[in-house]
Amino acid sequence: MVQKHEILRETASQTAGPYVHIGLMPSHAGNHQSFETEIGVSPVTDAAKGKRIEITGKVLDGTGWPLRDAMIESWQADAAGRYLGDASADPGVTGLCRCAIDPESGTYTLRTIKPGAVAMPDGSMQSPHIALWIVARGINTGLLTRVYFEDADRDADPVLGRIEHRNRVDTLIATPQGDGRYQFDIRLQGLGETVFLDI
Repeated sequence: MVQKHEILRETASQTAGPYVHIGLMPSHAGNHQSFETEIGVSPVTDAAKGKRIEITGKVLDGTGWPLRDAMIESWQADAAGRYLGDASADPGVTGLCRCAIDPESGTYTLRTIKPGAVAMPDGSMQSPHIALWIVARGINTGLLTRVYFEDADRDADPVLGRIEHRNRVDTLIATPQGDGRYQFDIRLQGLGETVFLDI
């Protein structure tokens, strides 16, 4: 039965709290028997085609202090720019991964393959990127951003092109560290705040 809107009140928001890992990464939380196969352990299998890369970084608060209880969920295309579900997508790439921050170092590590440029329905191309969703205690709503690559062509990307303050585009760019390694820090607020998306 449909009720009038003035009867239903909005549910209060709540942070992810310290329980996000228990629900989304039970093995990381110490509960290794939750699932026979845990979702999001790796975005790729050994059979995945493409260049292997590693992205490391920190999630920093407004003071520059690293959050040690955050979780990052990533989603990406395969090396040819196709997503799981496309008939021609690489079956070795699920595209989904969940990374916990290391409580000692405050660092996350994402091991994957470098995604290809993604074709849009209108024929335009999105530059190679990985979508990231960040949750942690103190964050009421998960934050969505992207990581692009300094060594890839980004000039025609439609998302980057919509960022009005051009100096903030750099907050979405991972910098090469050599041997397929990249550095990408996520700043939640303050100087150098990462661009977060609402798409």
